[in-house]
Amino acid sequence: MPLFHTSTFSLIFPLLFLFFVLFTSSPYSAAARSHRADASTPSDLVRSSCVHASYPSICIRTLSSYSGPAVTPRDLAQASVKVSLARASRVSKYLNRLSTSQQGGSKRQRAALRDCVEQISDSVDELSRTLSELKHLRGETFRWQMSNAETWVSAAMTNEDTCLDGFQDVDGKRKSDVRRKITNVARVTSNALYMINRLDESRGRSGSIP
Repeated sequence: MPLFHTSTFSLIFPLLFLFFVLFTSSPYSAAARSHRADASTPSDLVRSSCVHASYPSICIRTLSSYSGPAVTPRDLAQASVKVSLARASRVSKYLNRLSTSQQGGSKRQRAALRDCVEQISDSVDELSRTLSELKHLRGETFRWQMSNAETWVSAAMTNEDTCLDGFQDVDGKRKSDVRRKITNVARVTSNALYMINRLDESRGRSGSIP
């Protein structure tokens, strides 16, 4: 004798089918599928975006470890500027402490350090303005805002290069420390400018803010 009567099976099968449909179309399962599909997207985007940056390995390393969202060209531009701003701010504080505590050193070294303090402070301001502009992009003013961002980041790079130039003729360990820190900031700032230019080009191709 069959375990299930034909009429019983005809009732159970639709219920099983309904359960399967509800489970596979539930928000939880959809989110899980979306998460799996997008899991590698940020990493892939970072690598493909950094390949032509001024310093690709630094670009990949800094943006891959970035904790915020980095899934669009706009995200990457903001992340790059945030990295540059954070490092410039740390160096600015270091230079200020160094300038305040410095007792010895040549006249040329003290002058170079004072100039560098001012230049990196200006870089911090310019990067802060850039980040604010990138956070408030609007379609009707996009081109003007991108021009501002590119100008400010370029100015930040110029300040960093000028600081480095001021230490060319300064000897000793202090020169080495300052040059190493400023060079690091200059490189991430150069990558930030590349990402901003890339965002500008992306808008030109798509016609909307990426």
